[in-house]
Amino acid sequence: MPGTNLTRDEARTRAELLDVTSYSIDLDLTTSTTTFASTTTIIFTCSDPGASTFADLVGATVHEITLNGRSIDPATAYADSRIQLDGLAAENELVVRADCTYSRTGEGLHRFVDPVDERVYLYSQFEVPDARRVYTTFEQPDLKSVFTFNVTAPAHWTVISNSPAPEPEPLTDGKAIWRFETTKRMSTYITALVAGEYHTVMDEYVGKHGTVALGHYCRQSLKDHFDTDELNELTKQGFAFFEDAFDYPYPFGSYDQAYVPEYNMGAMENAGCVTYRDEYLPRSRQVHAFYEQRANTILHEMAHMWFGDLVTMKWWDDLWLNESFAEWASHHALVEATKYTEAWTGFTNARKNWAYRQDQLPSTHPIAADNYDLEAVEVNFDGITYAKGASTLKQLVAWVGIEGFLAGLRDYFKTHEFGNSEFTDLLAALEKASGRELSSWAEEWLQTSGVNTLAPVFEVSESGEFTSFQVRQTAMAEFPTIRRHRLGIGLYDEVEGRIVRRHSVEIDIDGDLTDVPQLVGQQQPALVLLNDGDLTYAKIRLDERSLQTVIAGIDKVDDSLARALLWGATLDMSRDAEMTATEYVELVLRGIGTETDLTAVSRLPVYARSAVNYFSAPERRDELKATWETGLRSLLEGAEPGTDHQLAFARAYASAAHTDSALEFVAGLLDGTVTLDGLTVDTDLRWTLLASLAAAGRADQARIEEELARDNTISGQEHAATALTLRPTAEAKAQAWRDAIERDDVPNETQRSIAYAFPAAGQEELLAPYLEKYLAVADTIWDEKGVQRASTALEYMFPMPLVSEESVARIDAWLESSSANPAAKRYVSEGRSEMVRALAAQAKDASR
Repeated sequence: MPGTNLTRDEARTRAELLDVTSYSIDLDLTTSTTTFASTTTIIFTCSDPGASTFADLVGATVHEITLNGRSIDPATAYADSRIQLDGLAAENELVVRADCTYSRTGEGLHRFVDPVDERVYLYSQFEVPDARRVYTTFEQPDLKSVFTFNVTAPAHWTVISNSPAPEPEPLTDGKAIWRFETTKRMSTYITALVAGEYHTVMDEYVGKHGTVALGHYCRQSLKDHFDTDELNELTKQGFAFFEDAFDYPYPFGSYDQAYVPEYNMGAMENAGCVTYRDEYLPRSRQVHAFYEQRANTILHEMAHMWFGDLVTMKWWDDLWLNESFAEWASHHALVEATKYTEAWTGFTNARKNWAYRQDQLPSTHPIAADNYDLEAVEVNFDGITYAKGASTLKQLVAWVGIEGFLAGLRDYFKTHEFGNSEFTDLLAALEKASGRELSSWAEEWLQTSGVNTLAPVFEVSESGEFTSFQVRQTAMAEFPTIRRHRLGIGLYDEVEGRIVRRHSVEIDIDGDLTDVPQLVGQQQPALVLLNDGDLTYAKIRLDERSLQTVIAGIDKVDDSLARALLWGATLDMSRDAEMTATEYVELVLRGIGTETDLTAVSRLPVYARSAVNYFSAPERRDELKATWETGLRSLLEGAEPGTDHQLAFARAYASAAHTDSALEFVAGLLDGTVTLDGLTVDTDLRWTLLASLAAAGRADQARIEEELARDNTISGQEHAATALTLRPTAEAKAQAWRDAIERDDVPNETQRSIAYAFPAAGQEELLAPYLEKYLAVADTIWDEKGVQRASTALEYMFPMPLVSEESVARIDAWLESSSANPAAKRYVSEGRSEMVRALAAQAKDASR
């Protein structure tokens, strides 16, 4: 039984058989609070009259199916999320009338009632295969078509879709119908519907190709936080940059951007109707890194309008093409066209570390993954698909040149507009434009797994000059590919208290050992930095002199990107048990106070906290926790008032507080008896402080409910769920388990909040029973709860605090014997891998 899965072979067979002329979709959103009426008419041709195929529809009550005027019994034709279609003609009309179900998991058509004012908001989320939860489809990216949406809704609502919003036509009983123009040709997964009592702000972009209407939408309860001036500026900068760079006008008419509640991802590139999680409209103060990431997301989705929407992959094997390209393009545009000119430094400090971690898990896969079915696709929206792919494209640009790269893209868009393509099509366009042979590059970078490690090897004369210099490249034992790299090498000296670049070279390396004759005769510097400029994707290592320079003075390194590479290298070394957790935490405390990249200021405390909790030797953990807590207190009190550093350190200190004096300080900040000049304890920071107290047993359910009464919003409910879960009691853990695992009525983002807080470090005794419970649930949850609920539970509720040889052995036995869905096993094996890594790091820390 295929269920909701679809294999690549099934999709290929259906694509060879069918061509989809058009969809007409009639939705009535006024019939119920749990379901809506959906009538779909599909016009399509068949290359083999008399053949059979199937259409897709999930979770529906089907009332009527008609194929070419012939009635088909739903009781026999609709089963297992498919509608069987036999005896096809050369030209066909399929009509399906059904009731579909509103979602609470963020899949399909999600329905949300705002607790602030009881207003109703709907939005769709269809990637990867969930348009079929809203209307009948041939759900695969290469069966593109045009779509006509007719939507009946309350007359006072706002309704938007892929085409420009029409004037609603009044009906009776306070209803209206929105008849949208037929769309451009597109895939089902980028169609969209957003409806409800949204606050609307309109503007327009005037560019060299004409005028584009811009719509911005959010909940009424968030309109006071809707910074549309900033959002419009970014949108217009993005359009101007991409239309020029791609030499192709924006292809989808109007451009709407809706900020929606309880969203599972950052955003979705629906053609002309982009949706974002509405946490991007902060109600409390945020650090610069938040706004840089939001800007990146806005430009990422905009880049998809060309790469992914205008030209779409044939099958999900080329998912990476969509996401890697958009990730590269958004950072490139940020640097070239906006105020976020250091965006590549932020990428190195955050996104790239995500890729390195993912690439060293047992679930690693090539950038161009073998997505043989939809279940394989669902779990590959990861750091490899996004950040490793973007890093690889950045290297390709450095290799072929930006002009050659963009020329290839321009030809690619014009050749394949409104159609489907494969990677070979893009590769051919880039080869033609650049004059470079790229097939071998693609094979070693895109079709193999794992990350290389690069280290300097050199000899120095008595006078301190390099007499030889080489770069050694190694590979993971499981994935032994040695690759070509475009590599910068920087030599940094200490000059008047700063560590500055004296000399650099840019070379191509290939093989296990590459000579660098350009550096022979250069004086050995205080710091040798491989991958200077961050052109390639590789872990880097430092020679002993360079490592000591970094340990003693990372805060003296003048260049922010160089520091980002060093932060990444030392994080790698701590994760690889080559640097002790204690050394890494002390390094962070030494350098973060003067760090200028605010993404690093936000991310480094997260990395250091993980080192404290999991990489430190258990017998020395209390000592390191004290060092971390004391160091953060010093940084907080020494931070310049009102700065991002101060806010970041306040958040980090709250999460580190565990001693009586620290918790009393946190409680004082919350109740106002302690103040810091420049630090506003606003709504979100209040929740951060309260969560700290809850985890320490100093805030009970009544106190949390009191805070929720002050902030009875969906964000407040999610924060309250976190705080309730963190309480160090068996009852709190049991309730959290029921809410996140057993119940189906908990909203998706509330479930995520609970799951993330559940395996709290320091609560090992409370979590001890849950390893067995977790493994038992992992056996069946994927099939019983679906992708969204299952992946959230398995990823975030893995009992990492129970790290031990015994836990690893138990998980090994389960992996050997369980018949769980492969996707579920993937999450369990990833957790096990992190436990093994932690055990090695603990042994390293114990040996110091």
